[in-house]
Amino acid sequence: MIHIVADTHTHSVASGHAYGTITENCRAAAEKGLKFLAVTDHTPLMPGTTHPFYFDNLMTVPPVLCGINVIRGCEANIINIAGEVDLPPRILRKLELVIASMHAPIFPPPGRETVTQTYLNLAQNPDVDVIGHCGDSRFDFNHEPVLRAFAENGKVVEINAHSFDARPGSRENCPKIARLCAEYGVNIVVSTDAHFYTDIGNFKNSLDCLEQIGFPEELILNADEERFKAFITSKTGRTEYV
Repeated sequence: MIHIVADTHTHSVASGHAYGTITENCRAAAEKGLKFLAVTDHTPLMPGTTHPFYFDNLMTVPPVLCGINVIRGCEANIINIAGEVDLPPRILRKLELVIASMHAPIFPPPGRETVTQTYLNLAQNPDVDVIGHCGDSRFDFNHEPVLRAFAENGKVVEINAHSFDARPGSRENCPKIARLCAEYGVNIVVSTDAHFYTDIGNFKNSLDCLEQIGFPEELILNADEERFKAFITSKTGRTEYV
């Protein structure tokens, strides 16, 4: 059975349509027995979310809170076919984890070929670490060339538990994407995309998917404490953990 030590995608009230504080989320993570919690609020173009100043100042949040290692990051919006996102590199490079996702209010689904080219360009964006919820059929793409590009550029693919219930096509697409990640050696993370603290640590949908296809645990970055620390440290140089 796969054991997850970090929830790599969570939202606080700063996102505008989430309903808990960072402290409440950390307390919930501690109660669930997690070691790490990533704070990844929506970036400025998402309706109702916060200002770039929030992310510019996010390292003010302590690295350890409620006994949890806090990973201070964002869920950035992919904004164009060039694979750009809606925070400047100066801010992105301060953060410990940058997820990049396609969201219909910001990037209306442009068709399979355009999404494919967008992901190919995003693969070369050095400020993006994780590709968010790419099983969404509204943003369908040619899986093989994109996942090869993610492998070549060291991108991590997220298997988002919330997507299985909330994003069309995810139950069919996530296993296909995960199989290709295994074939091409693409690291993944398992996440909840929690918008309220009670959802933190509920990885069941993702874990069921991965266990059904026999996904190799060594490619799941947040299935091992030391592996996940090494991932964060390799980006940021951070060495302070509990």
